[in-house]
Amino acid sequence: MKIKRPQHGGFTLVELLVVIAIIAALAGFALPTIMQKKKAADRAEAINNVRQIGIGLSDFDSEYGSFPDNNTAEDVKEATGTSLSFGGTFSNDYFRQLIAAGGKSEKIFWCKTPYTPKKPDDVISPGKALDAGEVGFGYVMASQTDGQTSSGDPGRPLIVAPLYKAGTNWEFDPEPYGDKAIIFRLDQSAQAETIRTDNKYVNIGGNGRFLQTVGDNTPWGSDINPILRAPQPRGAGR
Repeated sequence: MKIKRPQHGGFTLVELLVVIAIIAALAGFALPTIMQKKKAADRAEAINNVRQIGIGLSDFDSEYGSFPDNNTAEDVKEATGTSLSFGGTFSNDYFRQLIAAGGKSEKIFWCKTPYTPKKPDDVISPGKALDAGEVGFGYVMASQTDGQTSSGDPGRPLIVAPLYKAGTNWEFDPEPYGDKAIIFRLDQSAQAETIRTDNKYVNIGGNGRFLQTVGDNTPWGSDINPILRAPQPRGAGR
């Protein structure tokens, strides 16, 4: 008499493949939502940080008569005796004046971009403070040497992110924050504004007017040609 052996339950290869396909499909549906939430969180962090920078800039303007520029660099060195380096054309170099003037942390100058791979280490000693890759924001000056002041048009941008490839041609990267750019203005407002897909600019109104547009009926007027200072990406020389 044959003894009937008990059959062990389990998935066949076909069943396993079907389960894997279902899991992959569900993951594919969920991934866009997860990515959108991640970009929204990164955007919120950038807005919070830029507001903290704005507070520091306001205090700095009250103390030195303008936001950081080539002239205030000398004043800050004389007033604080700092050994930090302010020489250069990156936003890092100008934001470093805020550190010398009493800033305690580098972290507020960071935001998620392709050129800021990790958050700052909060080492603010000479040669280390706001080093390459530790700043995500661009800084807007009134000219090559002069910073803006709080008395300017409230609609003028002062801090911006994320700049496309850390460039200075006012192009913004649509990837980090879901087609949004972070714009901080003289009126202390911080907003996420839409990046145009055709030219990577940010509109300030119709008729081809962008953040950098100068002339009558713009925040810059006809007497200022704004200079955008980009953050220093890791690997770039000072």
